[in-house]
Amino acid sequence: MNKSESKYFNTAVKMDIALISLLKKKPLEYITISELCETAGVNRSTFYLHYESICDLLDETTRYLLDNFLSYFSNETKTIAINLSECELSELNFICDKYLIPYLTYIKENKEVFLTALSHINSFGFEKVYNRLFENIFNPVLERFKYPKDNRKYVMKYYLNGINAIILEWVKDECRKSVSEISDIIKDCVFGLNNILLMNDF
Repeated sequence: MNKSESKYFNTAVKMDIALISLLKKKPLEYITISELCETAGVNRSTFYLHYESICDLLDETTRYLLDNFLSYFSNETKTIAINLSECELSELNFICDKYLIPYLTYIKENKEVFLTALSHINSFGFEKVYNRLFENIFNPVLERFKYPKDNRKYVMKYYLNGINAIILEWVKDECRKSVSEISDIIKDCVFGLNNILLMNDF
């Protein structure tokens, strides 16, 4: 990265962090460019050098959040989508420590960012992100397990909302339980405690 690229990147990160910080306090529609610039410590001309509007910044901040989230996962887990049709069915279990530990670690280390993003799902466009995940990962996985097509969207919402409820309770409790303990609780809820105990015996 050359000097100009580095300067651009640093400014972008400052703006991303400023937007997240302001979203903790107010809805997107009440945030002004002046506030953003003051919070980020840059002038308005710098803002317009990078973005045409706050919506442009929002798109970039969404990518910033997703990139930061994905950085917690190994390359192997990030490329699972490529092998969905060929890998063993046992490898398509995402409710396991391989996926839960990095996910929960990210949340524990970024609690405020997680809560801010969650309270502004529509602003960040995370519904579109979920739809892409459903079409490219969840749906193909359920297809491999021959799960009825018309029921797939319901079962995925059930799993995701249930896991999210556990995580929200954990965050509300200041993440006092360890990442491993919460991972075990999620697995217990999804598979049933008796099945988990049987799996651990093998």
